[in-house]
Amino acid sequence: MSGDTATPAAAPAQAATPATPTTPAAPAAAPAHAAPPARALPGGGAQHRHVIVAIVNNRPGVLNRVSSLMRARNFNIESLAVSHTDAPDISRMTITLRGDDVLVEQATKQLYRLIDVLKVQDLTADPTVEQELALVKVRVADANRAEVIKIVELYKARVVDVSEGSVIVEVTGTEAEVDALVALLRGFGIKELVRTGTVVMSRGSGSIEEATKR
Repeated sequence: MSGDTATPAAAPAQAATPATPTTPAAPAAAPAHAAPPARALPGGGAQHRHVIVAIVNNRPGVLNRVSSLMRARNFNIESLAVSHTDAPDISRMTITLRGDDVLVEQATKQLYRLIDVLKVQDLTADPTVEQELALVKVRVADANRAEVIKIVELYKARVVDVSEGSVIVEVTGTEAEVDALVALLRGFGIKELVRTGTVVMSRGSGSIEEATKR
């Protein structure tokens, strides 16, 4: 009809284009050379018990120099036993301490450089005979005196003094054996305690003292 405007036919809808699948990213290439593991720093290890023997000249000031070196290295000396050897001018020191293995080894080498120090040896890993003596004054009463004496005999210790309210016990053995008896006697009440500290000697025919005479 005249006067009517023809409406153009709508264009057919285009079919949706399928999505292109995404290609997964390739894994990162491994480095040609793996980095070495971090090295442990000296002083960062566990604290272990060490027993060190030093043969020294029997002169004034030697003990102070040895203990000062250990203090400067931040070691806490658990026990220090000093006595004459068969030679009156030579003394033997037994030092018990806890520390990192690397730092103890360094301190031992520095100890050997001190004046009047003739020989130093760390006997921690060696087969040794180890002994310590302790005197313990224990509080007792008539009701528990027999019990205390029974415990003392069980640990192969002995009573060396008896009074109305206490007994003095003498015990020898390793540090662990002395600790065990002291722990039991603590339940009765310890009035006084003194310990000599550990002394050790290597098993076998070798001698650290003879080595200093060569």
